[in-house]
Amino acid sequence: MSIEFNADVIVIGAGPAGISAALEVARGGKKVVLLERAKYPGSKNMYGGAVYTSALQEIFKDDFDSIPYERVINTHSWVFLNDTGSFELTYKNDEAKAALAIKRFNLEAWMIEIAKKQGVYYAPNTLVKKLIHQDGAVIGVETELEQYYAPIVILADGVNSILARDIGLKDEYISEDVIISVKETLKLDKKTIEERFNLKEDLSNGINKQYFGNQIGALKGTKNLFMMSYLYTFKDTVMIGVGANLEDLSKNRLNINDVLDEVKKHPDIAPLIKDAQRTEYSAHLIPEGGYKKMPKLVSDGVIIAGDAAGFVNSVHFEGTNFALISGKLAGEAALFALNNNDFSEGSLSIYRKKLEKSFILKDLYSYRNIITRLKERSDSIENYYPQKIKELFEIITSANCISKSSQIKKYIKEFLTKRKFLELIKDMNMVFRSILDILLGK
Repeated sequence: MSIEFNADVIVIGAGPAGISAALEVARGGKKVVLLERAKYPGSKNMYGGAVYTSALQEIFKDDFDSIPYERVINTHSWVFLNDTGSFELTYKNDEAKAALAIKRFNLEAWMIEIAKKQGVYYAPNTLVKKLIHQDGAVIGVETELEQYYAPIVILADGVNSILARDIGLKDEYISEDVIISVKETLKLDKKTIEERFNLKEDLSNGINKQYFGNQIGALKGTKNLFMMSYLYTFKDTVMIGVGANLEDLSKNRLNINDVLDEVKKHPDIAPLIKDAQRTEYSAHLIPEGGYKKMPKLVSDGVIIAGDAAGFVNSVHFEGTNFALISGKLAGEAALFALNNNDFSEGSLSIYRKKLEKSFILKDLYSYRNIITRLKERSDSIENYYPQKIKELFEIITSANCISKSSQIKKYIKEFLTKRKFLELIKDMNMVFRSILDILLGK
């Protein structure tokens, strides 16, 4: 059967990966259709708040100065929560501009306008029901209203890519491979945010805090729950959220919404968001399987990019930069195939080669074991060490008429009991092996 193609490339999903892919194809002089099931850009997306500038500069170098960011993120804190307080490590560099606080719907609306100017045909509110095949190759898509045909389809339709599963490129996620994250956007006036977080009026600095510690509030007694919470400052809002593995939540019989409520009540966090008005609440699944659970990335006539391909480094909260660059590389691979009039899996496999040369597969490979190890040692990271840090600083900062030497000796003796010492060795082994993986990665 002879097919008349409507476009050179069809991209499904107008998130960072999809827009980046469509833009790359359009810049190469080819006709591209970008289909998005949501009514407007960013309406169904959710993320913490920081977008790394290097990826944006690579794709939008001519338009970078017009990015709709709200603050520069140049203060990063890692906070270990205990039941009554915290221990915090902070890196601050007022000259750094490596990350920007950007709301996703603003970012994607801005990206869409640039893509449209480059010739991308954008069709929002369009649900793709299935992929169209011919002789084993994907040749188009069927929507609720019509059919689109193209020799290449790029799937950038998010973590739960039903289309990729339907054609056998990826398996359905199991609970241990998925994080559920919930986030609230809290309204505070600009001046209050700047006073509470010691920020400048000119928006040239902002804060990202990452929280560890699960023995807080009603969460005391949880076992093997590895969770990370986060807080970002924007112009006149604060974003706060928490992410945890679905399997861990199920074993502890916890609802992620209740977990976030307990985080917000913590004495370190509650004063920062006092009297704030919630303006947005969202939830999102995040792939955590990493390199080991990565799907087949190409087949005849089809490429997978972004979250649909599992491109997330959850250790460092990196996902948007992976999506942007993987989308760009998918677009480059599509152009290669179009210019050679070869849309086979073999031709499109250049996409995998490009990914291997980029930071994406190098980082995913280096971090392939780290999440598993962190989860195995979650009680140490989330419970034991935050409490031991608290005990140590209580000794250091108190004057209770007991000699410091006797208190510290007792502390060390308790810390190095046989059982705890063996656990310490396991923790050190985990850290050493993880560092080795990173250093010896691709």
